[in-house]
Amino acid sequence: MMIRGGMLGSTAGRIALASLAALLSLQPAAAQTRFTYSNGQSVSPAFEGWMPNQDGSFTLYFGYMNTNWLEEFDLPVGPDNNIEPGGPDQGQPTHFYPRRNPFLFTIRVPKDFGNKELIWTLTTHGRTEKAYASLKTDYQIDKQVISTEVGGDGGSLRDELRYNIPPELKVEEAQGSVKVGEPLTLVAFAGDPDNLPARRDGKPQPRHAGKPTSESEEEAQKPSSPRAAAASAAENVANVANLVYRPPSSIVPSSGPGLRLSWIVYRGKASTVTFSPEQMKTWTDSRAWANSPWSPPFAIPQPPPDGKWVTQVTFQEPGTYVLRAVASDGSLFTYDNVTVIVTR
Repeated sequence: MMIRGGMLGSTAGRIALASLAALLSLQPAAAQTRFTYSNGQSVSPAFEGWMPNQDGSFTLYFGYMNTNWLEEFDLPVGPDNNIEPGGPDQGQPTHFYPRRNPFLFTIRVPKDFGNKELIWTLTTHGRTEKAYASLKTDYQIDKQVISTEVGGDGGSLRDELRYNIPPELKVEEAQGSVKVGEPLTLVAFAGDPDNLPARRDGKPQPRHAGKPTSESEEEAQKPSSPRAAAASAAENVANVANLVYRPPSSIVPSSGPGLRLSWIVYRGKASTVTFSPEQMKTWTDSRAWANSPWSPPFAIPQPPPDGKWVTQVTFQEPGTYVLRAVASDGSLFTYDNVTVIVTR
């Protein structure tokens, strides 16, 4: 091919150059292609980080990422679901919901843990994934990091979240056994001691588990003076402005602040368990109208004034189930488990 006077010397050359240009224009788009899957993919365990405790011990945080949007897994503790050394059972889940489930459980290790590691191994669809937990300095986290990772407080990065107090949670002792098809009542109490982060709508919420929101507490959550009222009004204006311009925030899906409580199946076959009312999701489902705090245009329901959540659960198959109550203020979580033996 010859180029004369800046023009291609043949029709074939022009066609070849045009084809090359078209190919190059497609490459960036192809490089940005992302695929999502309903099923058929694996689950990856995650070591979220560690925090020091006042007694010198350390708390290790774990979660997981199920790459599927629909497929769930049941992996009994054993070769396909183990934490070593010291396992295989160290309190990990055996039921795995879709997508990201961060900061789902913790393991406390002694102050002389040193350079040791805990390894969580999961095998799904023939693929083995491992998470390595250690006390490397890069993995140290705090409450603000947890909030940031879960998109708490609308993705806020404000420093106050470093001092956030997790929700209080108390679960009434439930009947230890129940028959297939027989409803079981679950009663849980939750409160947000510091009202941080506060609900965007300013509505009161219980401060302490099992104690109704008192009038004095309601007043404490309202502006107490004309100056405070003006400040509150200014904050509302700022919130509206943030719809146009948002300050720096986390890049993960975000959820709004506000006390909430949900029940999940932590161990056992979730497809045979029905909760009534339907429970708000605790996994990061960011699809629209998905009954998830991370799902637009979801609004966090106002909690019961007495902080008491009553739920009915029914099982369709016999077995031993571990149900978990998850209380959240939108940034931090508190858990409590109930074990139920289901018979025919």
